[in-house]
Amino acid sequence: MVFVLPATGRRLLVASLAAASSLVPLTAVPATAAPPPARPEDRGDHLTVVVRHAGAARDGRYELYCHPGAGHHPDVAGACRVLDTHTRWGRDPFAPVPPGTTCTMLYGGPATAHVTGIWAGRPVDASFDRADGCQAGRWDGMVPLLPKMGPAA
Repeated sequence: MVFVLPATGRRLLVASLAAASSLVPLTAVPATAAPPPARPEDRGDHLTVVVRHAGAARDGRYELYCHPGAGHHPDVAGACRVLDTHTRWGRDPFAPVPPGTTCTMLYGGPATAHVTGIWAGRPVDASFDRADGCQAGRWDGMVPLLPKMGPAA
């Protein structure tokens, strides 16, 4: 007895077999296999944060590595978490306030920060300040990568 599939059925069968066969190599990898430990020079997510005029306890130069977290930042886990939260496909988490944005003229103080390095495979060279409400909001959105400002900070 010979079975004949219509063209649509043959395409579906071939596609199903191809999909199933692509899963076979995944089962050949033992579950205990782990990637080699990351060396500092191999870590892709590395940022240098320089904070000035934020107060003696907050000023400084901090190194931050994420995935896995390491460095001399005061809150490595929190800084990596806020960056991961802001990272979205097609959006720059370090983007400046768009030109023409209406901002309150609330001066947030003389603090400045400069962030450089590599994040999500892309170069970073971003400056932060607290010159108006938009800039202060941009800064506050990056806490704890940047230090929390204000009287209770």
